[in-house]
Amino acid sequence: MSVKVFINRTLNMRKIKYIGLDMDHTLVRYHSHAFEELSHKTMCEKLVSQKHYPEAVRNLPFHMDLAIRGLVIDKKKGNLLKVSRHGAIRASYHGTKPIDFQQQQKLYKSTYIDLSDSHSYTAIDTAFSLSVATLFAQLVELKDAEGRDTMPDYDTISHDVVEMLDLSHRDGSLKGEVARNLEKYIIKDPDVVRGIERFKQHDKKFFIVTNSDFAYSKLLLDYAINPFLKDHKDWTELFEYVVTLAQKPRFFWDNLRFLKVDPVTGSMTNYDEALRPGIYQGGGATKFAKDLGVEGDDILYIGDHIYGDILRLKKDCNWRTALVVEELDSEIENYKKAQPCSAEIRVLMDKKEPLEKILVDQITAKLNPEKTQRNRALPICKIKFLKSIRRFHR
Repeated sequence: MSVKVFINRTLNMRKIKYIGLDMDHTLVRYHSHAFEELSHKTMCEKLVSQKHYPEAVRNLPFHMDLAIRGLVIDKKKGNLLKVSRHGAIRASYHGTKPIDFQQQQKLYKSTYIDLSDSHSYTAIDTAFSLSVATLFAQLVELKDAEGRDTMPDYDTISHDVVEMLDLSHRDGSLKGEVARNLEKYIIKDPDVVRGIERFKQHDKKFFIVTNSDFAYSKLLLDYAINPFLKDHKDWTELFEYVVTLAQKPRFFWDNLRFLKVDPVTGSMTNYDEALRPGIYQGGGATKFAKDLGVEGDDILYIGDHIYGDILRLKKDCNWRTALVVEELDSEIENYKKAQPCSAEIRVLMDKKEPLEKILVDQITAKLNPEKTQRNRALPICKIKFLKSIRRFHR
């Protein structure tokens, strides 16, 4: 698998002493379609059995291409929004159908989306959220079709979907199914292991900070990392520190206590000493960096969560960051396919601009013939003077 790196700030890897990794969707990658389809199905079942949604919800099909990361759910109006970096709305959907521009203007006028307003908006900023956006859109459409009395309002639907996904993670509905069928849901990538071992040969140290619990982390790391190790016997030798159930982004700003995890039994004990290489649960970034004896910019942390791994980390710590964006693969491919069309557009634009100028001049001459005549009557000396002024300003 080829990997491309894009930067918006210079990074000198010689100064990096520790490289940190999130686990899910970063160190260990998922077959996203299979996992999101599982999440979608599980949420549908729980909405019917626990929230008494219509039986038709069980049969809603999953569509992977209906949503992407970066969208925003408008919980009040039941819409999916695509916004710019400044919060301006670029496109919108109600249910699964696009809202035309004129209708969008009526609905939002000059509204700029403030993501800090959690009462009105929910950001789709992780790969685990794609099924949330898809199911929300389908439920909005189902509610509109069946009438107001059969389902709750849009805001409640949004809350219920997120609640059912969180419950599915907590009660083992998702992780249990993944554990029973690792090959279906987890990608084995020997290049990842090869790359980490190569960096370790150049004196880089690695750690993991993940929100997954120890048992699930061990299961995935045993499966996806151990088979490809050459210089190490086990993933516990590959990573200096492993922090499980880190509760990111809280890990980056709070000072919770660390628990020491026994890698053999999984049992945990209170731990108040300076951190030594090993496996832990909980804790906080301030003590973590202090006990490692490094400054924030000595650490490069790589994750896939726009807010939990990157934005909050940059706000509360001084760690360097990198974001994994799997979607860029398809974006780059589409960009390459569009290049012939883009080149043709550039050629046509070059032809269009002089024609526009001729048209504007003709319209101006008709609307204001006196001014046009005056411009034509400029004395030669004045024309030369104007040209000399232009050269001076260049």
